[in-house]
Amino acid sequence: MKLGLQIRSFTWPGGPAAISETLGRIVRTADDVGFDSIWLMDHFIQIRGVGKPHEPMLEGWTTLGWIAANTSRARLGLLVGAVPYRYPAVWVKAATALDVLSGGRAWLGIGAAWNQEEAEQLGIPFPPLPERFEQLEDTLRIAHAMWEGEHGTEGSLEGHHVQATRLLNSPQSLSRPRVPIMVGGGGERRTLRLVARYADAGGRELLVALQAAARSPNTTPHGLWLLCPGDSATGTPHLDGLVVEVIDGTERIVLDGDFLNRLRSAAGSAA
Repeated sequence: MKLGLQIRSFTWPGGPAAISETLGRIVRTADDVGFDSIWLMDHFIQIRGVGKPHEPMLEGWTTLGWIAANTSRARLGLLVGAVPYRYPAVWVKAATALDVLSGGRAWLGIGAAWNQEEAEQLGIPFPPLPERFEQLEDTLRIAHAMWEGEHGTEGSLEGHHVQATRLLNSPQSLSRPRVPIMVGGGGERRTLRLVARYADAGGRELLVALQAAARSPNTTPHGLWLLCPGDSATGTPHLDGLVVEVIDGTERIVLDGDFLNRLRSAAGSAA
């Protein structure tokens, strides 16, 4: 079993002046005792359920770079990044920079985002959900292109909302074949297709949905088929056994029998 640590609050004794020292002590300890990964939220204002709006909240990528300098083993990422907060290529360059400076320890965690109130308060454009899913797919396509080969494909790409003329990435990520990708969010219909096509991991929400489907008597032992109209948001811890197929022009996702059995076993254990 691999354990990750998510740091969601920077409200510690000593106020802002003590954040650097306290955070350093926490991440060095986590790294030393064997945590596999360290994660931050991608928020600019503290969220309800964790703290109050005036409590400290550090920008995620900048803070991950600082954490990289204070650790040597754990992988690092945002759990998960809010796609409308940055342009697609900026997401890839930021993850690449973290990967290079950390010695190949970056994750790209990204999702369609949910905190409209935060975005509006800070003047950040926050389009409707269908458009945010399109932004997410654009970003994932660009990530794969920029992490391909020695310097990216250097080709063009026309997405839903992006037109890129030369997808060059130098330096290239140290993680090969690319930085691992986690797609976060909730709901299996939009999310699962993007996870299966572009990602290496996903969030707990989709695993719960898949486990519920695995309990269904309508699910055959040969595989679980889900109709996917086309969009995205989250996933499951291990994605071997998840395959996108196109049948009669309809895009579907199949989970092979072994993967389905693992889901059923996990669902039974959680019941």
